[in-house]
Amino acid sequence: MSARELHVLGTASAVPTKRRNHNGYFLRWDHHGILFDPGEGTQRQMRHAGLSASDLTRVCVTHFHGDHCLGLPGIIQRISRDRLTHPVRVAYPHAGRHYWERLRHASAFHDSALVQGQGVGGQGSCPLGEDDLHLSALPLAHSIPTYGYRLAEPDGWRMLPQALAHHGISGPLIGDLRRQGTVTSPHGHTVHLSQCARPRPGQVFAFVMDTGVCDQALTLAQDADMLVIESTYLEQESDLARAHGHLTARQAARIAARAGARTLVLTHISERYEHGDDQRFLDQAATEFDGTLHLARDLDRIPLPPRR
Repeated sequence: MSARELHVLGTASAVPTKRRNHNGYFLRWDHHGILFDPGEGTQRQMRHAGLSASDLTRVCVTHFHGDHCLGLPGIIQRISRDRLTHPVRVAYPHAGRHYWERLRHASAFHDSALVQGQGVGGQGSCPLGEDDLHLSALPLAHSIPTYGYRLAEPDGWRMLPQALAHHGISGPLIGDLRRQGTVTSPHGHTVHLSQCARPRPGQVFAFVMDTGVCDQALTLAQDADMLVIESTYLEQESDLARAHGHLTARQAARIAARAGARTLVLTHISERYEHGDDQRFLDQAATEFDGTLHLARDLDRIPLPPRR
C-alpha cells in the first residue's frame, strides 16, 4: 500500500444518495492518518475501507454544516472505546467552537480525553504543525466560517549516486552530508551537499471544501501534488453555486490549473445529479485542467503521484 494515499469515504454534498455517502476523506501520510470532514456514516465507511480508529492521528473539520461534521461524535467515542494510546488533535473553525463542544459531548460515553480540540481563526494562514507535519489553514468564502487545509512537506534533496561516487562519499557519510550540508571526504576534501544532490520539492496536499471562488482557495492549492476540492454543481447551475457559496466542476478545475496542481479530485456532488452525469463533471473540468483528473467515488483509493 502506498505510504501516501487518499481513501475516499463519502462524496455527497448536503443530502447523501444511494451511491454517495456524506463527506469523509482519510489521508494516509507516512505514519499519520488524517481524517477530513467526517459526515454521517463515516465509521461504517471506514470499516468498508479497512480503516480503524487506531489509524487516526488528526481530524480536520472545514466548517460546521452537518454533512461535514455530524460523524464527529461517533469518531470521538470510537477513539475512547478502542482505547487509543496516542492523542488525536481535531482542528476546526474557532468561530464555531460552540458546535465543537456540542459534538464533542453529544452523548454519554467513557471519555478518555485523548481527543484534543484546536480552533483555527483569523484571515491569514494558521499553522497547525506538529514535529513532522506542516499543516496550515486558510479561510474560504462560504456562508459560515470555513477553512481549507494544506499539508506541505519541506523541500529536501535527491542524492545523486554518480556524484557521490565521484567525491568518494559512501556509507554513513551520505547521511552526514544530508543532515549537515558538508562533510570531509576520505580524500580530505570538503564536499557540499549541492555537489552531490539536487533540490527535491516536498509533496503538497490541499483540501478545499465548500467555497466560492476566492484567492485563498488558489493559495491553498498552489503547486499541490493532489488537490481535493468541492465541485457541487455543473456549469449550467453556476447561479446556484454562486448563491450558496459553492463551485462548479469547471471553476474547481480552473483553480487547479491556475495553481499548478498535478492531480485534481472533484467531490461534494449535489444529489440532483445521477450516475449518467458523472462524465459531464469530468468533461467540464477537462476544459480547464489537463492534469490527472478524478471524479471521486465512495471507497476510491487514490495514491499521491510520484515525487516531482
